[in-house]
Amino acid sequence: MAFKIITSQCTACSACEPECPNNAIREKDGTFIIKPEKCTECLGYFDDPQCVAVCPVDDTCVIDNSYPRYVAA
Repeated sequence: MAFKIITSQCTACSACEPECPNNAIREKDGTFIIKPEKCTECLGYFDDPQCVAVCPVDDTCVIDNSYPRYVAA
């Protein structure tokens, strides 16, 4: 599953954007979003999703259950 950012909780600190190995995070309308088609949950890069690890607000970067789990090709 891809991650998503709860926009109502996002402080737009931008800590997550440079940490994403897939360039899946971008700024939109003053907060940040994750493009689910690019999110690999950091599999193959890190043990833990970097957006979750660096976000200063708990439970802002969460699993988006509306997308299937990433499977490496």
